[in-house]
Formats: sequence, structure tokens, C-alpha cells
Amino acid sequence: MFVRCFAARSHQRLTPAICRSFGTKSTTASALQRSDNRGKITIKAPKEVKSYPATIKVYTRTGDKGTSSLFTGERRSKDDAVFEALGNTDELSSMLGLAIAYLQATPADTLISRLEAIQCLLQDVGSNVATPLNTEKQTSKVRRTRFDSDGYHCKQLEVWIDELSEGLPVHRSFILPSGGLAASTLHVARTVCRRAERSLIPLKDDVDKETL
Repeated sequence: MFVRCFAARSHQRLTPAICRSFGTKSTTASALQRSDNRGKITIKAPKEVKSYPATIKVYTRTGDKGTSSLFTGERRSKDDAVFEALGNTDELSSMLGLAIAYLQATPADTLISRLEAIQCLLQDVGSNVATPLNTEKQTSKVRRTRFDSDGYHCKQLEVWIDELSEGLPVHRSFILPSGGLAASTLHVARTVCRRAERSLIPLKDDVDKETL
């Protein structure tokens, strides 16, 4: 596992931090139990997250000439299909973060832990996309970015969907996106997710099938 993701919570507000995921099992899982600890996603408080000196800059200037670097060190144009897919998954995670903010202190705030787990998995998706399978002499990095090889998280998402669908009326027509700030934001996240999926199709030979 390459990307480690922690979402830190402070009082009733979510404080951005780092997210850590290990392999293929979420601590928020309500079903599909395992005997091992593989795939555990941990949510840490801000004081538990390692801090760094304020002198570390968040910009590098290395992309000023229109290229950016993959995890493998390879540089490609910023309009490459890889960066389109990375941007879409990043946007999806950001929309989920906005939905989480709207869910705070509402009757539906039980969804927050699940959305945070999905954000962590999207970080793993990004790591995988940024490490093409056809990369030469970088097999160790390719291995580090692989995740959910047995499809556990995909199955877990289906379990969550089934749980949330229980008792809902059968719809025989299209639903207009709305329903409040949180629900409407999740509708936008849904459409961004579809765009992210479409942007991965041109990369189908470069990424693990688990990412798709």
C-alpha cells in the first residue's frame, strides 16, 4: 500500500489531515468480517498525526513547463489521460468532503465514517493510476500501489448500498437531483464518480482491474 490516509476529527467539525489504509478491509465495515487486520482504515485525531515544519512548501515549481511527475518518476504532459483521471478522482474526494461537512450534526451523520473510508480508498485509486503497470524497472512501486485484490471493498460498498436501500419505495421514473445540501452534494459526487470512471477507460491496460 502506497498512499496512507488519515481523516482527523475535531469536535463537530472535520479537520483535514492524512488518511491511512492498509490493504483490503475497512474498520467501518458492518458485514463481511475477516479474521485478519488487513485493510484496516484508521481515523486519527489531529494530535495523533505527525506534524511537519512550516518551512516545507506545498509547491515545487517542477510543473511550470506543462509537465508533471508520476509516482514512478516519469514525467508526462499535464493533459495526459493519467492526470485527467487523477484530477477526476481528486474532485470526487473533494465533493465527498463537502458532503461530510453538510452531514455534520444531522440525523444522517452516521454516513460520515463510510464516506471517509471511501475518500481513503480514492487515495489508493489515485496511487494506482499514477503507477502504470507497464512501467519498467519499477515493479516494487507497482506492488505498493495495488489494493483490494480480492474485491473486498467493492463487495463492502454493495453491502452498504443494500442496507441504505432497504425500505425505499420502488421508483419507476427518473429522480431529479435535490434533497438538501448533503443529498444534493452527493448527487454531484455521483456524477463526478461517473466521469472519473469514464476517464479510467483509456487507461484500462495501465491500471489494475481492481481500480476500474
